Amino acid sequence: MRRLFPPAVWATAFATLIAFMGIGVVDPLLALIGKAMGATPFQVEWLFTSYIAVMAVTMLISGVLATRLGGRRVMLIGLSLVVVFAALSGLSPNIEFLAIVRAGWGLGNAFFTSTALSIIVGASTGGMASAITLYEAALGLGIASGPLIGGFLGSYTWRLPFFGTATLMLIAVIFTFFLVHDPRREPPRTMTDLFVAMRHPAVLTNALIGLAYSYAFFTILAYSPLTLKGLSSLSLGFTYFAWGILVGISSVFVVNWLRPIMGPIRLLQFNLIGLIFVFAAAGAVRGDALLWVIVISGFFCGIANALFTTLAMEVSPFSRSISSGTYNFLRWAGAAIAPILSGLIGPRFGMQVPFWIAGALLVVGSLALVFARPMLERNLEANGHAEGLHTQHA
Repeated sequence: MRRLFPPAVWATAFATLIAFMGIGVVDPLLALIGKAMGATPFQVEWLFTSYIAVMAVTMLISGVLATRLGGRRVMLIGLSLVVVFAALSGLSPNIEFLAIVRAGWGLGNAFFTSTALSIIVGASTGGMASAITLYEAALGLGIASGPLIGGFLGSYTWRLPFFGTATLMLIAVIFTFFLVHDPRREPPRTMTDLFVAMRHPAVLTNALIGLAYSYAFFTILAYSPLTLKGLSSLSLGFTYFAWGILVGISSVFVVNWLRPIMGPIRLLQFNLIGLIFVFAAAGAVRGDALLWVIVISGFFCGIANALFTTLAMEVSPFSRSISSGTYNFLRWAGAAIAPILSGLIGPRFGMQVPFWIAGALLVVGSLALVFARPMLERNLEANGHAEGLHTQHA
């Protein structure tokens, strides 16, 4: 394991864990923050949307900057910004200020996220599949531990989880500074390269289906805590910790077991169908049953996370930074819309309605995948990633 992943990779994986912990740390705090600041669900959901919207737009330039300044330098800039804005989040006097500094947090996370996967893949010696597995493991563990830390520290005050995240991210900055070195730097890229990649049919199709999925993912992560009435911040923390554990297990172990058997596209098709049923159930049930549906959704979300991330690299003929930047821009665009739209629709038309909307988008994405499957598989074979494709047609 040490031979496959040198210290630079482990340091980047640790930073990835903390970065994605920062996304979920707000989950158990939404009701507390809303109550403390007199904010509506619509206003509270801006804490996610401002964060993710800025993150999505920044993806357009962060990958390009990495090829000019170096991935390590861009990572350090991003991590340092997260430290500053996470600390400012804990000092926020009102919901408007908190939404603004969360946007700054998203800016820093974009600089980091766009380069982290590229560095992990570039510095690993065990191949792309093992590198992406490590990245997804760190991502899953971060998503799982964020709500738990948020729920535990939030039981004292909603401000404490932000200071805790800033402290952990400062440790990640130190590790990155001393341990991470740029792998072989790519030739400098421009914004034009990103838009050229977006016109590639396989890259664009995978990213747009990923956009529909990301909308559903953040309906669970960012909106569903508002539907679980009567739970303490600690209880919400344990709920989304269990959800995140399933995300991590399925993204690391289940995907690596099933992909060689079924092939990535077929596995993704079945997984999206499973998610459609999960969201239908979330729209139909209430109370404890809804809590269990939310937790179970983590299993399907983990598989989708890993497959979409892997396909973003494997169907693309472009460089790591361009492939990652293009995919992340489009998928985070879908993620940014989900919280604010759900927070607007839920209180007006019924708190379960956003789950039905997310399920409908998954139906569209699933149908698009059926029609796009031959094209995506041709690109996988052309780029030398045909594992499991021939088995599934045998």
